[in-house]
Amino acid sequence: MTPSSVRARVVLEKSAWIRGALDAIRALPLQPIGEFESDSRNPASAESYLRRGLEALLDLGRHILAKGFGRGVVQYKEIPSALSEVGVIDAADASLMTDLAGYRNRLVHFYDEVSHEELHDICTRQLGDVERILDAILTWLRNHPEAIDESI
Repeated sequence: MTPSSVRARVVLEKSAWIRGALDAIRALPLQPIGEFESDSRNPASAESYLRRGLEALLDLGRHILAKGFGRGVVQYKEIPSALSEVGVIDAADASLMTDLAGYRNRLVHFYDEVSHEELHDICTRQLGDVERILDAILTWLRNHPEAIDESI
């Protein structure tokens, strides 16, 4: 794989998708947990928005690796360490992003083991982790404008 340029359009679309998913989760009736659980559509919506937001974050990382560095990464859990190796995120953020990738895998493959309480906890206390990783990636891109293709 040959490196080229990170597509600005992809960065903008993925970033908007992630922020939109987080906003949609925050718009749900999250407090108290009884209200969150009172309508089965709330946990289902939270799970869907969270999973898709995490996938968009990981896909953004994969796009940067493929286009910016010519590195093909197949597994979501490989993306954080690869981003750290090329200097896009630091080791602490790579560790956090690996946890997020693992949680995404749980939502997809072990969905029946994710309780409403666990999902509620993530949605009320850990959405900032997703924003932290997104901000770190966007900061790297802002600091490396030469890596971006802004054409449409």
